[in-house]
Amino acid sequence: MCNTPAIILAGGMGTRLNGVVSDVPKPMAEIHHKPFLHYLFNYLQKNEVAEVILSVGYLYEKIVDYFGHQYLDINIEYSIENEPLGTGGAIKKAMEFINEDTFILNGDTFFDIDLQSLKNEQNDIQLALKQMYDFDRYGTVNVNEDNLIVAFNEKKACKEGLINGGIYYAKKTIFDNINLPTKFSFESVILEKNTSKLRIGATIYDNYFIDIGIPEDYYKAKIELL
Repeated sequence: MCNTPAIILAGGMGTRLNGVVSDVPKPMAEIHHKPFLHYLFNYLQKNEVAEVILSVGYLYEKIVDYFGHQYLDINIEYSIENEPLGTGGAIKKAMEFINEDTFILNGDTFFDIDLQSLKNEQNDIQLALKQMYDFDRYGTVNVNEDNLIVAFNEKKACKEGLINGGIYYAKKTIFDNINLPTKFSFESVILEKNTSKLRIGATIYDNYFIDIGIPEDYYKAKIELL
């Protein structure tokens, strides 16, 4: 059993899925009579994760009612946002529940990597990057010869590139020496602005990846996640 906990960011409202998914948080979007979060828990169970911190906000009661405090033999704690804190604020708050380094997963993406292969004790944060082709809805990431991230690029049409796959391995101490507001974005404030202060490494994968953030890919997930 893996001793490393996982934080899942599950507070999203799913604004871009309005009309397709309503009255539930985005990670509760239904895929074959089960919420998308079920597939993340199933994935974490296969990777032998025993403890999950669910970072929740919008309509969080629906998540608590469904998953309770144990699901698929995984123990669950809830980090509840009374107001939106941004991805960074949500992670910082969720880290109050743990005493060790942690995996972090976006609650609206599924990236089928071996979690243990992402661990890198030399770096403050290790990102799982996905090699993509012919896309325009993701920003890209530049990596140097030492597999350290040196730049994040804005969204634009690309023939090929590396994107942030939404899974991280992070040291418990990543926020300690950075002056931060209560609400902030993990991506723009921590990752993009601190490539010189933090060792931010990358592991590149070509594994299955799906992001249910837009209706087109939500419908695609309903087929593929079977």
